[in-house]
Amino acid sequence: MSVEEPQKERPCADASNTSLPPSTPPEAPFSIFDHRQKWLIVTIISTAATFSGFASNIYFPALPTITKDLNISLELVDLTVTAYLIFQGLAPSLWGPISDVKGRRVAYLFTFLVFTGACIGLAETKNYATLVVLRCLQSTGSASTIAIGSGVIGDITTRAERGGFMGIFQAGLLVPVAVGPVIGGAIAGTVGWRAIFWVLTAYSGIFLITMLVLLPETLRLLVANGSRIPDVMAKYPLIIYQKLTKVVWDPKVVPPQAPKKRIDLTGPFRILVSKHSAPIIVFLAIYYAVWQMSITAMSSLFEQKYGLSEIQIGLTFIANGVGSMVGTLITGRLLDLDYHKVKAAFEAQVDPEGSNNALGENDFPLEKARLRLVPIFACLQCLSLILFGWTIQYTVHISVPIISTCITGWTVVSMQSVIMTYLVDIFHEKSAAASASINLARCLFAAGGTSFVMPLINAVGAGVTFTICAAVQFASLVGPLIQWRFAASWRKAEEEKKKQQNQT
Repeated sequence: MSVEEPQKERPCADASNTSLPPSTPPEAPFSIFDHRQKWLIVTIISTAATFSGFASNIYFPALPTITKDLNISLELVDLTVTAYLIFQGLAPSLWGPISDVKGRRVAYLFTFLVFTGACIGLAETKNYATLVVLRCLQSTGSASTIAIGSGVIGDITTRAERGGFMGIFQAGLLVPVAVGPVIGGAIAGTVGWRAIFWVLTAYSGIFLITMLVLLPETLRLLVANGSRIPDVMAKYPLIIYQKLTKVVWDPKVVPPQAPKKRIDLTGPFRILVSKHSAPIIVFLAIYYAVWQMSITAMSSLFEQKYGLSEIQIGLTFIANGVGSMVGTLITGRLLDLDYHKVKAAFEAQVDPEGSNNALGENDFPLEKARLRLVPIFACLQCLSLILFGWTIQYTVHISVPIISTCITGWTVVSMQSVIMTYLVDIFHEKSAAASASINLARCLFAAGGTSFVMPLINAVGAGVTFTICAAVQFASLVGPLIQWRFAASWRKAEEEKKKQQNQT
Protein backbone atom coordinates (compact mmCIF):
# COMPACT_ATOMS: atom_id res chain seq x y z
CA MET A 1 0.00 0.00 0.00
CA SER A 2 1.29 3.39 -0.91
CA VAL A 3 0.26 6.62 0.73
CA GLU A 4 0.57 9.67 -1.45
CA GLU A 5 3.06 12.34 -0.48
CA PRO A 6 1.88 15.96 -0.41
CA GLN A 7 1.65 17.37 -3.91
CA LYS A 8 1.88 21.02 -4.79
CA GLU A 9 1.13 22.58 -8.12
CA ARG A 10 4.25 24.41 -9.13
CA PRO A 11 4.38 26.93 -11.94
CA CYS A 12 6.25 25.68 -14.97
CA ALA A 13 9.73 27.16 -15.17
CA ASP A 14 10.39 29.28 -18.25
CA ALA A 15 13.15 31.38 -19.64
CA SER A 16 11.74 34.57 -18.15
CA ASN A 17 11.76 33.30 -14.58
CA THR A 18 14.34 35.37 -12.74
CA SER A 19 12.89 35.14 -9.24
CA LEU A 20 15.04 32.18 -8.24
CA PRO A 21 18.61 32.75 -7.07
CA PRO A 22 21.24 31.62 -9.61
CA SER A 23 22.42 28.88 -7.25
CA THR A 24 18.92 27.41 -6.79
CA PRO A 25 17.90 24.93 -9.50
CA PRO A 26 14.26 25.26 -10.63
CA GLU A 27 11.85 22.71 -9.22
CA ALA A 28 10.12 20.33 -11.62
CA PRO A 29 6.36 20.92 -11.80
CA PHE A 30 4.15 17.99 -10.79
CA SER A 31 2.90 17.89 -14.39
CA ILE A 32 4.02 19.83 -17.47
CA PHE A 33 0.44 19.92 -18.70
CA ASP A 34 -1.37 23.17 -17.96
CA HIS A 35 -5.07 23.41 -17.05
CA ARG A 36 -6.21 23.61 -20.67
CA GLN A 37 -4.19 20.56 -21.68
CA LYS A 38 -5.46 18.57 -18.69
CA TRP A 39 -9.00 19.35 -19.79
CA LEU A 40 -8.23 18.00 -23.26
CA ILE A 41 -6.69 14.83 -21.83
CA VAL A 42 -9.65 14.27 -19.51
CA THR A 43 -12.04 14.84 -22.41
CA ILE A 44 -10.27 12.16 -24.45
CA ILE A 45 -10.21 9.57 -21.67
CA SER A 46 -13.82 10.38 -20.76
CA THR A 47 -14.79 9.64 -24.36
CA ALA A 48 -12.82 6.39 -24.21
CA ALA A 49 -14.72 5.42 -21.07
CA THR A 50 -18.06 5.85 -22.85
CA PHE A 51 -17.48 2.60 -24.76
CA SER A 52 -18.08 0.39 -21.75
CA GLY A 53 -21.34 2.17 -21.02
CA PHE A 54 -22.48 2.30 -24.64
CA ALA A 55 -21.87 -1.42 -25.17
CA SER A 56 -23.92 -2.11 -22.05
CA ASN A 57 -26.75 0.46 -22.15
CA ILE A 58 -27.37 0.52 -25.89
CA TYR A 59 -28.17 -3.19 -25.52
CA PHE A 60 -30.89 -3.02 -22.83
CA PRO A 61 -33.85 -1.86 -24.98
CA ALA A 62 -33.09 -4.61 -27.51
CA LEU A 63 -33.49 -7.45 -24.98
CA PRO A 64 -37.16 -8.19 -25.82
CA THR A 65 -36.36 -8.05 -29.57
CA ILE A 66 -33.40 -10.44 -29.22
CA THR A 67 -35.62 -12.83 -27.27
CA LYS A 68 -38.03 -13.06 -30.21
CA ASP A 69 -35.40 -13.07 -32.96
CA LEU A 70 -33.26 -15.86 -31.49
CA ASN A 71 -36.31 -17.69 -30.09
CA ILE A 72 -34.98 -17.89 -26.53
CA SER A 73 -36.36 -17.01 -23.10
CA LEU A 74 -35.96 -13.62 -21.44
CA GLU A 75 -33.97 -15.28 -18.63
CA LEU A 76 -31.39 -16.52 -21.16
CA VAL A 77 -31.07 -13.05 -22.67
CA ASP A 78 -30.61 -11.60 -19.19
CA LEU A 79 -27.70 -14.04 -18.76
CA THR A 80 -25.87 -12.24 -21.59
CA VAL A 81 -26.02 -9.15 -19.35
CA THR A 82 -24.67 -11.24 -16.47
CA ALA A 83 -21.83 -12.62 -18.61
CA TYR A 84 -20.98 -9.09 -19.79
CA LEU A 85 -20.77 -7.87 -16.19
CA ILE A 86 -18.55 -10.78 -15.12
CA PHE A 87 -15.96 -9.96 -17.77
CA GLN A 88 -16.44 -6.26 -17.13
CA GLY A 89 -15.20 -7.02 -13.64
CA LEU A 90 -12.35 -9.34 -14.59
CA ALA A 91 -10.85 -7.56 -17.61
CA PRO A 92 -9.53 -4.42 -15.81
CA SER A 93 -7.60 -6.71 -13.47
CA LEU A 94 -5.51 -7.60 -16.53
CA TRP A 95 -5.35 -4.28 -18.38
CA GLY A 96 -5.06 -2.07 -15.27
CA PRO A 97 -1.70 -3.53 -14.10
CA ILE A 98 -0.43 -3.56 -17.69
CA SER A 99 -1.23 0.15 -18.06
CA ASP A 100 0.51 0.85 -14.71
CA VAL A 101 3.76 -0.59 -16.11
CA LYS A 102 3.72 -0.56 -19.94
CA GLY A 103 1.83 2.69 -20.41
CA ARG A 104 -1.67 4.02 -20.86
CA ARG A 105 -1.52 4.27 -24.65
CA VAL A 106 -0.45 0.66 -25.15
CA ALA A 107 -3.30 -0.57 -22.97
CA TYR A 108 -5.82 1.61 -24.76
CA LEU A 109 -4.64 0.38 -28.17
CA PHE A 110 -5.09 -3.31 -27.41
CA THR A 111 -8.39 -2.92 -25.59
CA PHE A 112 -9.94 -1.05 -28.51
CA LEU A 113 -8.70 -3.59 -31.04
CA VAL A 114 -10.40 -6.35 -29.01
CA PHE A 115 -13.58 -4.31 -28.67
CA THR A 116 -13.82 -3.50 -32.39
CA GLY A 117 -13.31 -7.14 -33.40
CA ALA A 118 -16.01 -8.29 -30.98
CA CYS A 119 -18.50 -5.72 -32.31
CA ILE A 120 -17.99 -6.94 -35.88
CA GLY A 121 -18.64 -10.51 -34.75
CA LEU A 122 -21.77 -9.52 -32.80
CA ALA A 123 -23.17 -7.72 -35.83
CA GLU A 124 -23.03 -11.04 -37.72
CA THR A 125 -24.08 -13.42 -34.93
CA LYS A 126 -26.84 -15.92 -35.69
CA ASN A 127 -27.19 -17.93 -32.48
CA TYR A 128 -27.29 -17.58 -28.71
CA ALA A 129 -23.95 -19.27 -27.94
CA THR A 130 -22.06 -16.90 -30.24
CA LEU A 131 -23.90 -13.94 -28.71
CA VAL A 132 -22.76 -14.88 -25.19
CA VAL A 133 -19.11 -15.51 -26.17
CA LEU A 134 -18.76 -12.31 -28.17
CA ARG A 135 -20.47 -10.22 -25.49
CA CYS A 136 -17.83 -11.48 -23.07
CA LEU A 137 -15.08 -10.54 -25.55
CA GLN A 138 -16.69 -7.14 -26.13
CA SER A 139 -16.74 -6.53 -22.39
CA THR A 140 -13.07 -7.55 -22.14
CA GLY A 141 -12.19 -4.85 -24.66
CA SER A 142 -14.34 -2.02 -23.33
CA ALA A 143 -14.45 -2.39 -19.54
CA SER A 144 -10.83 -1.42 -18.89
CA THR A 145 -11.20 2.08 -20.31
CA ILE A 146 -12.53 3.26 -16.94
CA ALA A 147 -9.60 1.82 -14.96
CA ILE A 148 -7.03 3.18 -17.42
CA GLY A 149 -8.72 6.58 -17.44
CA SER A 150 -8.62 6.75 -13.65
CA GLY A 151 -4.91 6.01 -13.89
CA VAL A 152 -4.41 8.90 -16.30
CA ILE A 153 -6.15 11.30 -13.90
CA GLY A 154 -3.89 10.05 -11.11
CA ASP A 155 -0.88 10.75 -13.34
CA ILE A 156 -1.63 14.37 -14.16
CA THR A 157 -3.55 15.76 -11.15
CA THR A 158 -2.82 16.54 -7.53
CA ARG A 159 -5.16 15.75 -4.65
CA ALA A 160 -6.40 19.32 -4.51
CA GLU A 161 -7.78 19.27 -8.07
CA ARG A 162 -8.43 15.55 -8.52
CA GLY A 163 -12.03 15.55 -7.31
CA GLY A 164 -13.18 18.01 -9.97
CA PHE A 165 -11.44 16.19 -12.81
CA MET A 166 -12.72 12.84 -11.55
CA GLY A 167 -16.22 14.31 -11.56
CA ILE A 168 -15.81 15.36 -15.21
CA PHE A 169 -14.44 11.92 -16.05
CA GLN A 170 -17.34 10.15 -14.34
CA ALA A 171 -19.85 12.44 -16.05
CA GLY A 172 -18.33 11.75 -19.45
CA LEU A 173 -18.42 8.00 -19.06
CA LEU A 174 -22.06 8.26 -17.98
CA VAL A 175 -23.26 9.87 -21.21
CA PRO A 176 -24.14 6.39 -22.54
CA VAL A 177 -26.41 5.81 -19.54
CA ALA A 178 -28.56 8.70 -20.79
CA VAL A 179 -28.37 8.39 -24.57
CA GLY A 180 -27.33 4.75 -25.06
CA PRO A 181 -30.76 3.22 -24.43
CA VAL A 182 -32.41 5.86 -26.65
CA ILE A 183 -30.05 5.07 -29.51
CA GLY A 184 -30.35 1.33 -28.91
CA GLY A 185 -34.14 1.47 -28.82
CA ALA A 186 -34.30 3.54 -32.00
CA ILE A 187 -31.93 1.24 -33.90
CA ALA A 188 -33.53 -1.99 -32.67
CA GLY A 189 -37.01 -0.68 -33.44
CA THR A 190 -36.14 0.38 -37.00
CA VAL A 191 -33.26 -1.49 -38.66
CA GLY A 192 -32.79 -4.34 -36.16
CA TRP A 193 -30.67 -5.07 -33.11
CA ARG A 194 -27.60 -6.26 -35.09
CA ALA A 195 -27.15 -2.74 -36.48
CA ILE A 196 -26.39 -1.63 -32.92
CA PHE A 197 -23.03 -3.36 -33.14
CA TRP A 198 -22.18 -1.88 -36.55
CA VAL A 199 -22.70 1.56 -35.01
CA LEU A 200 -20.34 0.63 -32.16
CA THR A 201 -17.77 -0.67 -34.68
CA ALA A 202 -17.71 2.63 -36.57
CA TYR A 203 -17.58 4.64 -33.33
CA SER A 204 -14.63 2.66 -31.93
CA GLY A 205 -12.66 2.77 -35.19
CA ILE A 206 -12.94 6.55 -35.50
CA PHE A 207 -12.09 7.12 -31.86
CA LEU A 208 -9.07 4.79 -31.91
CA ILE A 209 -7.45 6.87 -34.65
CA THR A 210 -8.27 10.12 -32.85
CA MET A 211 -6.87 8.83 -29.57
CA LEU A 212 -3.59 7.68 -31.12
CA VAL A 213 -3.07 11.12 -32.64
CA LEU A 214 -4.00 13.28 -29.63
CA LEU A 215 -3.52 11.41 -26.35
CA PRO A 216 -0.03 11.65 -24.80
CA GLU A 217 1.51 8.99 -22.62
CA THR A 218 1.03 10.06 -18.99
CA LEU A 219 2.33 7.12 -16.94
CA ARG A 220 4.78 8.69 -14.50
CA LEU A 221 6.87 5.53 -14.44
CA LEU A 222 7.69 6.17 -18.12
CA VAL A 223 7.40 9.93 -18.68
CA ALA A 224 7.73 11.34 -15.13
CA ASN A 225 5.80 14.63 -15.15
CA GLY A 226 5.35 14.38 -18.93
CA SER A 227 8.78 15.74 -19.81
CA ARG A 228 10.36 12.41 -20.77
CA ILE A 229 9.78 10.78 -24.15
CA PRO A 230 10.17 7.02 -23.62
CA ASP A 231 9.52 5.51 -27.07
CA VAL A 232 7.89 5.94 -30.47
CA MET A 233 4.44 5.11 -29.03
CA ALA A 234 4.51 8.29 -26.95
CA LYS A 235 6.75 10.59 -28.95
CA TYR A 236 4.55 12.30 -31.53
CA PRO A 237 1.59 13.32 -29.33
CA LEU A 238 3.89 14.50 -26.54
CA ILE A 239 5.77 16.80 -28.90
CA ILE A 240 2.50 18.53 -29.81
CA TYR A 241 1.70 19.10 -26.14
CA GLN A 242 5.20 20.11 -25.18
CA LYS A 243 5.32 22.80 -27.83
CA LEU A 244 2.39 24.41 -26.03
CA THR A 245 4.02 24.09 -22.61
CA LYS A 246 6.54 26.66 -21.36
CA VAL A 247 9.11 24.33 -19.86
CA VAL A 248 12.87 24.78 -20.04
CA TRP A 249 14.32 21.49 -21.29
CA ASP A 250 17.02 21.51 -18.67
CA PRO A 251 17.86 18.10 -17.10
CA LYS A 252 17.58 19.76 -13.69
CA VAL A 253 13.89 20.45 -14.36
CA VAL A 254 13.08 16.88 -15.43
CA PRO A 255 12.38 14.49 -12.54
CA PRO A 256 14.68 11.45 -12.28
CA GLN A 257 13.68 8.26 -14.07
CA ALA A 258 11.59 5.99 -11.86
CA PRO A 259 12.79 2.42 -11.35
CA LYS A 260 11.26 -0.19 -13.63
CA LYS A 261 8.45 -2.35 -12.32
CA ARG A 262 7.02 -5.71 -13.23
CA ILE A 263 3.43 -6.21 -14.27
CA ASP A 264 1.58 -7.24 -11.14
CA LEU A 265 -1.59 -9.05 -12.21
CA THR A 266 -2.43 -9.81 -8.60
CA GLY A 267 -2.34 -6.11 -7.64
CA PRO A 268 -6.09 -5.45 -8.06
CA PHE A 269 -6.94 -8.58 -6.06
CA ARG A 270 -4.58 -7.61 -3.22
CA ILE A 271 -6.05 -4.10 -3.13
CA LEU A 272 -9.52 -5.63 -3.10
CA VAL A 273 -8.83 -7.73 0.01
CA SER A 274 -6.65 -5.12 1.73
CA LYS A 275 -8.06 -3.75 4.98
CA HIS A 276 -7.22 -0.28 3.65
CA SER A 277 -9.87 -0.56 0.95
CA ALA A 278 -12.03 -3.69 1.32
CA PRO A 279 -14.78 -2.16 3.53
CA ILE A 280 -15.47 0.75 1.19
CA ILE A 281 -15.16 -1.32 -2.00
CA VAL A 282 -17.65 -3.96 -0.81
CA PHE A 283 -20.04 -1.17 0.19
CA LEU A 284 -19.86 0.42 -3.27
CA ALA A 285 -20.17 -2.97 -4.99
CA ILE A 286 -23.48 -3.64 -3.23
CA TYR A 287 -24.94 -0.29 -4.24
CA TYR A 288 -23.72 -0.63 -7.82
CA ALA A 289 -25.13 -4.17 -8.06
CA VAL A 290 -28.59 -3.05 -6.94
CA TRP A 291 -28.47 -0.17 -9.42
CA GLN A 292 -27.66 -2.59 -12.25
CA MET A 293 -30.45 -4.89 -11.08
CA SER A 294 -32.95 -2.05 -11.38
CA ILE A 295 -31.65 -1.05 -14.83
CA THR A 296 -31.77 -4.64 -16.08
CA ALA A 297 -35.35 -5.06 -14.84
CA MET A 298 -36.54 -1.74 -16.30
CA SER A 299 -36.96 -2.95 -19.89
CA SER A 300 -39.08 -5.95 -18.97
CA LEU A 301 -41.08 -4.17 -16.25
CA PHE A 302 -41.95 -1.17 -18.40
CA GLU A 303 -42.94 -3.45 -21.28
CA GLN A 304 -45.09 -5.68 -19.05
CA LYS A 305 -46.69 -3.01 -16.83
CA TYR A 306 -47.00 -0.08 -19.26
CA GLY A 307 -46.91 -1.77 -22.71
CA LEU A 308 -44.03 0.34 -24.04
CA SER A 309 -42.25 -0.22 -27.37
CA GLU A 310 -38.46 -0.50 -27.80
CA ILE A 311 -38.13 3.20 -28.60
CA GLN A 312 -40.32 4.20 -25.65
CA ILE A 313 -38.34 1.89 -23.35
CA GLY A 314 -35.16 3.59 -24.49
CA LEU A 315 -36.60 6.99 -23.61
CA THR A 316 -37.32 5.87 -20.04
CA PHE A 317 -33.57 5.51 -19.42
CA ILE A 318 -32.87 9.21 -20.06
CA ALA A 319 -33.74 10.25 -16.49
CA ASN A 320 -31.31 7.70 -15.04
CA GLY A 321 -28.52 8.95 -17.28
CA VAL A 322 -29.18 12.64 -16.71
CA GLY A 323 -29.25 12.11 -12.94
CA SER A 324 -25.95 10.24 -13.16
CA MET A 325 -24.20 12.95 -15.18
CA VAL A 326 -25.47 15.97 -13.28
CA GLY A 327 -24.87 14.31 -9.93
CA THR A 328 -21.25 13.43 -10.56
CA LEU A 329 -20.45 16.90 -11.94
CA ILE A 330 -21.78 18.52 -8.77
CA THR A 331 -20.09 15.90 -6.58
CA GLY A 332 -16.74 16.55 -8.25
CA ARG A 333 -16.93 20.21 -7.28
CA LEU A 334 -18.04 19.31 -3.76
CA LEU A 335 -15.08 16.95 -3.43
CA ASP A 336 -12.63 19.74 -4.26
CA LEU A 337 -14.36 22.16 -1.90
CA ASP A 338 -14.40 19.58 0.90
CA TYR A 339 -10.73 18.79 0.37
CA HIS A 340 -9.66 22.46 0.50
CA LYS A 341 -11.81 23.08 3.58
CA VAL A 342 -10.43 20.09 5.49
CA LYS A 343 -6.88 20.85 4.33
CA ALA A 344 -7.12 24.44 5.58
CA ALA A 345 -8.39 23.27 8.97
CA PHE A 346 -5.60 20.67 9.16
CA GLU A 347 -2.87 23.17 8.29
CA ALA A 348 -4.22 25.57 10.91
CA GLN A 349 -3.47 22.94 13.56
CA VAL A 350 0.20 22.82 12.61
CA ASP A 351 2.24 25.42 14.45
CA PRO A 352 4.75 26.93 11.99
CA GLU A 353 7.21 27.24 14.90
CA GLY A 354 7.16 23.50 15.31
CA SER A 355 5.25 22.95 18.55
CA ASN A 356 2.85 20.66 16.72
CA ASN A 357 5.37 19.29 14.27
CA ALA A 358 4.27 15.76 15.09
CA LEU A 359 1.37 16.37 12.72
CA GLY A 360 2.43 15.09 9.30
CA GLU A 361 1.01 13.80 6.05
CA ASN A 362 -0.14 10.56 7.64
CA ASP A 363 -2.20 12.58 10.12
CA PHE A 364 -4.16 14.31 7.37
CA PRO A 365 -7.88 13.33 7.76
CA LEU A 366 -8.29 12.01 4.21
CA GLU A 367 -11.46 10.09 5.07
CA LYS A 368 -13.07 13.27 6.38
CA ALA A 369 -12.04 15.14 3.25
CA ARG A 370 -13.42 12.51 0.88
CA LEU A 371 -16.11 10.32 2.46
CA ARG A 372 -18.44 12.48 4.52
CA LEU A 373 -20.99 12.78 1.68
CA VAL A 374 -21.35 9.01 1.32
CA PRO A 375 -24.05 8.39 4.00
CA ILE A 376 -26.29 11.08 2.48
CA PHE A 377 -26.08 9.57 -0.99
CA ALA A 378 -26.58 6.07 0.40
CA CYS A 379 -29.81 6.89 2.24
CA LEU A 380 -31.23 8.72 -0.76
CA GLN A 381 -30.58 5.74 -3.00
CA CYS A 382 -32.31 3.37 -0.57
CA LEU A 383 -35.43 5.57 -0.61
CA SER A 384 -35.42 5.92 -4.41
CA LEU A 385 -35.25 2.14 -4.87
CA ILE A 386 -38.20 1.53 -2.58
CA LEU A 387 -40.15 4.16 -4.51
CA PHE A 388 -39.18 2.54 -7.82
CA GLY A 389 -40.25 -0.96 -6.80
CA TRP A 390 -43.62 -0.17 -5.26
CA THR A 391 -44.77 2.38 -7.85
CA ILE A 392 -44.08 -0.07 -10.67
CA GLN A 393 -45.79 -2.92 -8.82
CA TYR A 394 -48.99 -0.88 -8.47
CA THR A 395 -48.61 0.72 -11.95
CA VAL A 396 -48.53 4.26 -10.61
CA HIS A 397 -48.16 6.95 -13.28
CA ILE A 398 -44.97 6.15 -15.19
CA SER A 399 -43.39 9.52 -14.37
CA VAL A 400 -42.93 8.48 -10.72
CA PRO A 401 -40.69 5.40 -11.27
CA ILE A 402 -38.81 7.30 -13.98
CA ILE A 403 -38.06 10.15 -11.57
CA SER A 404 -36.91 7.60 -8.98
CA THR A 405 -34.36 6.24 -11.49
CA CYS A 406 -32.96 9.77 -11.82
CA ILE A 407 -32.34 9.89 -8.06
CA THR A 408 -30.86 6.37 -8.06
CA GLY A 409 -28.46 7.22 -10.89
CA TRP A 410 -27.47 10.51 -9.21
CA THR A 411 -26.63 8.91 -5.87
CA VAL A 412 -24.86 5.72 -6.89
CA VAL A 413 -22.62 7.42 -9.45
CA SER A 414 -21.82 10.22 -7.02
CA MET A 415 -20.72 7.61 -4.47
CA GLN A 416 -18.67 5.88 -7.13
CA SER A 417 -16.92 9.16 -7.99
CA VAL A 418 -16.20 9.86 -4.31
CA ILE A 419 -14.83 6.40 -3.56
CA MET A 420 -12.78 6.13 -6.76
CA THR A 421 -11.14 9.50 -6.02
CA TYR A 422 -10.43 8.36 -2.46
CA LEU A 423 -8.73 5.13 -3.59
CA VAL A 424 -6.66 6.90 -6.24
CA ASP A 425 -5.48 9.21 -3.43
CA ILE A 426 -4.39 6.22 -1.35
CA PHE A 427 -2.95 3.99 -4.10
CA HIS A 428 -1.60 6.76 -6.32
CA GLU A 429 1.26 4.61 -7.66
CA LYS A 430 -1.20 1.88 -8.68
CA SER A 431 -4.16 4.05 -9.60
CA ALA A 432 -5.34 1.91 -12.53
CA ALA A 433 -5.06 -1.24 -10.42
CA ALA A 434 -7.04 0.45 -7.63
CA SER A 435 -9.77 1.37 -10.10
CA ALA A 436 -9.67 -2.19 -11.45
CA SER A 437 -10.24 -3.57 -7.94
CA ILE A 438 -13.40 -1.45 -7.62
CA ASN A 439 -14.53 -2.58 -11.04
CA LEU A 440 -13.89 -6.23 -10.18
CA ALA A 441 -16.00 -6.14 -7.04
CA ARG A 442 -18.89 -4.08 -8.37
CA CYS A 443 -19.24 -6.02 -11.62
CA LEU A 444 -19.08 -9.44 -9.97
CA PHE A 445 -21.69 -8.35 -7.44
CA ALA A 446 -23.79 -6.92 -10.27
CA ALA A 447 -23.45 -10.11 -12.29
CA GLY A 448 -24.85 -12.09 -9.40
CA GLY A 449 -27.65 -9.61 -8.81
CA THR A 450 -28.80 -9.35 -12.42
CA SER A 451 -28.92 -13.14 -12.75
CA PHE A 452 -31.70 -13.50 -10.18
CA VAL A 453 -33.50 -10.14 -10.20
CA MET A 454 -36.23 -11.13 -12.67
CA PRO A 455 -36.94 -14.54 -11.05
CA LEU A 456 -37.17 -12.77 -7.68
CA ILE A 457 -39.52 -10.13 -9.06
CA ASN A 458 -41.67 -12.84 -10.64
CA ALA A 459 -41.82 -14.64 -7.27
CA VAL A 460 -42.46 -11.81 -4.79
CA GLY A 461 -43.09 -8.70 -6.88
CA ALA A 462 -41.03 -5.59 -7.67
CA GLY A 463 -41.96 -3.81 -4.43
CA VAL A 464 -40.73 -6.53 -2.08
CA THR A 465 -37.67 -7.21 -4.25
CA PHE A 466 -36.34 -3.65 -4.14
CA THR A 467 -37.30 -3.19 -0.50
CA ILE A 468 -35.07 -6.18 0.31
CA CYS A 469 -32.32 -4.63 -1.83
CA ALA A 470 -32.63 -1.30 0.02
CA ALA A 471 -32.39 -3.08 3.38
CA VAL A 472 -29.18 -4.84 2.31
CA GLN A 473 -27.78 -1.53 1.11
CA PHE A 474 -28.57 0.21 4.38
CA ALA A 475 -26.87 -2.56 6.37
CA SER A 476 -23.76 -2.25 4.21
CA LEU A 477 -23.18 1.30 5.53
CA VAL A 478 -21.03 -0.41 8.14
CA GLY A 479 -18.28 -0.43 5.44
CA PRO A 480 -17.81 3.37 5.25
CA LEU A 481 -18.14 3.50 9.03
CA ILE A 482 -15.18 1.11 9.42
CA GLN A 483 -13.19 3.10 6.84
CA TRP A 484 -13.91 6.39 8.61
CA ARG A 485 -12.98 5.05 12.04
CA PHE A 486 -9.90 2.91 11.38
CA ALA A 487 -8.35 3.59 7.94
CA ALA A 488 -6.16 6.53 8.97
CA SER A 489 -4.67 4.68 11.95
CA TRP A 490 -4.03 1.61 9.77
CA ARG A 491 -2.12 3.71 7.23
CA LYS A 492 -0.08 5.45 9.92
CA ALA A 493 0.82 2.14 11.59
CA GLU A 494 1.94 0.68 8.27
CA GLU A 495 4.13 3.67 7.50
CA GLU A 496 5.74 3.46 10.94
CA LYS A 497 6.42 -0.22 10.37
CA LYS A 498 8.08 0.53 7.02
CA LYS A 499 10.27 3.20 8.63
CA GLN A 500 11.42 0.78 11.31
CA GLN A 501 12.24 -1.86 8.69
CA ASN A 502 14.26 0.65 6.65
CA GLN A 503 16.22 1.72 9.73
CA THR A 504 17.17 -1.87 10.51
